[in-house]
Amino acid sequence: MTEPSRTVEVERKYDADPDTPLPLWDGIPGVLTVSSGEERALDARYFDTGDFALARAGMALRRRTGGHDAGWHLKGPRRGDGRVEWGWPLGDEEVLPPGLAEEVSRWTADPVVPIARVENARTAYYLSGPDGVVAEFVDDRVHATDLLRGTRREWREWEMELGAAAPTDLMGRVVFFSAVDRAVHAAGGRPASSASKLGRALGL
Repeated sequence: MTEPSRTVEVERKYDADPDTPLPLWDGIPGVLTVSSGEERALDARYFDTGDFALARAGMALRRRTGGHDAGWHLKGPRRGDGRVEWGWPLGDEEVLPPGLAEEVSRWTADPVVPIARVENARTAYYLSGPDGVVAEFVDDRVHATDLLRGTRREWREWEMELGAAAPTDLMGRVVFFSAVDRAVHAAGGRPASSASKLGRALGL
């Protein structure tokens, strides 16, 4: 059985209007350079049971194509700015890999079905310092479909996710994200209105 990958995402999300200019990162501690934008086309289908057993447990299950981490992903409950994500290879379009199915069975024995589709035109930027990538900033233009109701929604959001050379101590991360918040606010961005793309796709 294939062992899943495991990562801890530490990120912060923001909302932006369609014509909002990108933030300027001149005052972000530890950041010396910002890469040019890398275009990515992402297409994710989210799954849950009929009574949203996974969502009620704080979990999110998706199968996503595009980008460097295409595959099945199971996200755990959010803890502050952090969230654990496990990953499995893409495999069949709607058949969970055995290891993932076993993991999902911890929360429900019911079958999972597609509940939302999130198509995302992403532009990614790497913010780097002397020791490597401090964070990845992404500019997302999202087109989402609530597959249960047929409702379509569109929005733009930004995410800043810590990289391998990010501060590892709590105070360092507080200082980093405080600087990011100021840069986002100065550009015209604002705190995210929803904690996740899935929640927003479903109107939550």
